[in-house]
Amino acid sequence: MTRYAITHVTTYEYTESVSLCQNVAHLFVRECSRQQSEPSILSISPGPAVIEERVDYFGNPVHYFTIQEPHRELTVRVEHRIAVEPPPDIVPGATPAWERVRDRLGHDRATDWFDAYQFMFDSRFAAADPRYAEFAAVSFTPGRSILDAALHLVNRIHTGFVYDPRATTVTTPVAEVFEKRRGVCQDFAHLLLACLRSLGLAARYVSGYLSTLPPPGRPRLIGADATHAWVSLFCGDYGWVDLDPTNDQIPQERHILLAWGRDYDDVSPLKGVILGGGQHAIKVSVDVAVEDD
Repeated sequence: MTRYAITHVTTYEYTESVSLCQNVAHLFVRECSRQQSEPSILSISPGPAVIEERVDYFGNPVHYFTIQEPHRELTVRVEHRIAVEPPPDIVPGATPAWERVRDRLGHDRATDWFDAYQFMFDSRFAAADPRYAEFAAVSFTPGRSILDAALHLVNRIHTGFVYDPRATTVTTPVAEVFEKRRGVCQDFAHLLLACLRSLGLAARYVSGYLSTLPPPGRPRLIGADATHAWVSLFCGDYGWVDLDPTNDQIPQERHILLAWGRDYDDVSPLKGVILGGGQHAIKVSVDVAVEDD
């Protein structure tokens, strides 16, 4: 297992005083079979008048907090210590034909299949469309194994779209990403979701961290890592398999899971409403360090 120490700091700066804010945070690590974490440490300044921790509909840890004193800066800091192991090896060609998985979804009442069924449907940022079905059909040819086809589609998104942080925002619709062929990890995850759902398959959005490696001979930059997004595809009796279209790979131990949902809107790291504040600026710093370093 690879052990990480992660620090994630978000700072909001306002031009005018905020008298009240209410927030939802998906910042604690979700427990799963490949991850073992110590209790995370959450620090909020100014201190919240009310804070509540619970588990959301999808099983993710979530915090609700309210700040009731005037402030012009809000800082939310979370620290994790976590160990991650790579997923078991899987042979893409050994997975069932994608049509077999599609046809069983919605009809099979076994627990895993019934749970996956909810991820077939449209969501705010990843809705099915004939254009995406046509695009995906190049990879999902008749009788092809589901994971083999999905990896082919992942490669086409990786090679056919340009990573451009200036091209989109967190609210950019997937139709615009598809047209411009530009975006970031969130956009490519939404596009992959829309393509898979357009074929009648079940897929979910995954939010997390990615440990980045520095160029040869260069030191690792503190705070240079970022939150990341990828997709998990239901492959029938083979279960869920993660896919990272931004990096053209099946996520390994460098991908650290935070939460999953239908799309970004379900699991955004931090969102809320404020009273006052005027204009605001956001600064985000994420540092993912291998503990042996």
